[in-house]
Amino acid sequence: MAPPDHTDSGSPAYLAGLLLRGRDVLVAGAGAVAERRLERLLEVGANVRVVAPDATAWVAGRAEEGALVWHRRPVAESDVDGAWYVIAATDSPEVNAAVAAAAEARHTFCVRCDDARHGSAWTPASYNVADMTVAVIGNRSPQRSKAVRDAIHRAMEEPR
Repeated sequence: MAPPDHTDSGSPAYLAGLLLRGRDVLVAGAGAVAERRLERLLEVGANVRVVAPDATAWVAGRAEEGALVWHRRPVAESDVDGAWYVIAATDSPEVNAAVAAAAEARHTFCVRCDDARHGSAWTPASYNVADMTVAVIGNRSPQRSKAVRDAIHRAMEEPR
């Protein structure tokens, strides 16, 4: 079953903080886009499995250190089994669609990096300050989300 199409702006996101420490997370793909997501997943203590035939040097290095598990092969539908959260970040729209559909069938939230309209979750533009995480989600507008996040960050750093 394919996830619903969130093409119109009438489907706003419900914001929630995912507590992924010690929970299995699947990242399909190991390129630059996946790398950006992996940094934060590792920071929060997720048990990360990466499935991709090739990886950036950074991803390969984290696997060598034992920070994540890298399966050097194409992703399969069964890789979604047991995952609490899935990120489809391959360079193939067809593979990302299949990963998102497998996640949907298992009632597992999935970020689709190539086409947010067809995922079941979106990654916010975020940063941490002190004991807070500030996150911004613009309806399929990552550049605007980043700009708003950065403006909030600057405002919080200004002396009062």
